[in-house]
Amino acid sequence: MAGVTITPTAAPVARNLRINQVGWRAARWLLVIAAALAWEGLARSGRVTSFMLPPLSAVLERIWMDAVSGELFPNLGLTLYRSLAGFLIAAVGGVLLGTLITRSRVARWFFDPIISVGFPMPKIAFLPIIVLWFGFYDSSKMFMIVLDAIFPVVTATVSGILGVERELFWSARSMGANDRQLLWEIALPMALPRILTGLQVAQPIALIVCVISEMTTGGVGLGGAMLNASRFADSEGVFAGILIIAFAGYALIKIMAVIRRRLLRWHQEALAPSTV
Repeated sequence: MAGVTITPTAAPVARNLRINQVGWRAARWLLVIAAALAWEGLARSGRVTSFMLPPLSAVLERIWMDAVSGELFPNLGLTLYRSLAGFLIAAVGGVLLGTLITRSRVARWFFDPIISVGFPMPKIAFLPIIVLWFGFYDSSKMFMIVLDAIFPVVTATVSGILGVERELFWSARSMGANDRQLLWEIALPMALPRILTGLQVAQPIALIVCVISEMTTGGVGLGGAMLNASRFADSEGVFAGILIIAFAGYALIKIMAVIRRRLLRWHQEALAPSTV
């Protein structure tokens, strides 16, 4: 009888939940549309010059022209390559370093002050030195990306592993688990939500640092293209670069959210409604 009374109410509840999710998603896109219309209206109102704020339609047309002419994709591809390569190096290195810190007192004694001082420091200030060491090409930009993006990964890994309940280790140890099993079967899986949070913080940092490095050193890439556009007072080119970076960043963030949801199917947060 209990099953008979519960089943009729389950379908309306699920339907209402889906309606609410669709409503929230639609509301978010309505805000984006409203901002786009406000941009277009302000640019065409005559209150600002087209140099200060070109119309959104003109910027979108410029992006289309750059895509058709073939100028867009080499710059976009190189920026994504640099940012993603640097992010992957920072991700692997950060998880390994964070794990080492939690397992070695000597490593924790050595790296803890470095992380404490280096995390809040604006690492972009080291770019002139990095350029002197590695030149103006990919190496210097990727080094800057790793230098900036590795800190949130390390701190997330350390906090995640140290936050695992000690009782889990004691229980596994009492059943004969060795150190390697404790690490791979308990510590890292339980710390995975925090590690993924650190990766989600590091990923947009990698893109931001990549664009700033390109704008500072010039050359090929979205940042370099925006720098060249600003030198020739090409306002539409600058705003086009801003929009392309925004779209690329949004896509990368959503991809990271999907990866997180797939990897944490077993976790309780997977029960929460998705907004992707």
